[in-house]
Amino acid sequence: MPPTWLDQLERNLEERLNAFLRSNPQQEQLLREQHLRDRQQDLQRRRAQLQEQAEEHRRQLLALASEVRDWQARCSRARAAGAKDLAGRAEAHVQSLMDQGRQLWGELEGLGQQFQDLNTQLNQLQQTAAKQQQGRSLEEDWALFEAKQELEELRRRQGFS
Repeated sequence: MPPTWLDQLERNLEERLNAFLRSNPQQEQLLREQHLRDRQQDLQRRRAQLQEQAEEHRRQLLALASEVRDWQARCSRARAAGAKDLAGRAEAHVQSLMDQGRQLWGELEGLGQQFQDLNTQLNQLQQTAAKQQQGRSLEEDWALFEAKQELEELRRRQGFS
């Protein structure tokens, strides 16, 4: 299938961007730094979502534990009163609740593992950012500073800030 006009446009824009970045290395550095910041923000956002999910799982587990205790007490009362059929049904319900608890616990452990993975990725990004900043010379830092100043001035003139 021949490339569509959209594919050609995308390829053309990509080539222009690459040419621009080759002729403006400070802009390329800005782009890399922005990419790192964006990735870091995405990871932090995902981390906050995982924390919310974990908190919800904890609340569900606590509610489930309370419900299990209540049904175990009911089961004991039914058994003590000689209502074997009712006690058996209550025990089955307790087992079902316990199964739900085990499933929630497993999901919570999975969330914990994802959280650790995200922390590892965040630490790696922070180390990468620190290395990039350490590896630059004063001249590169100054060029980067000027590029940022120019970018801010352009944004102000265009009414973006």
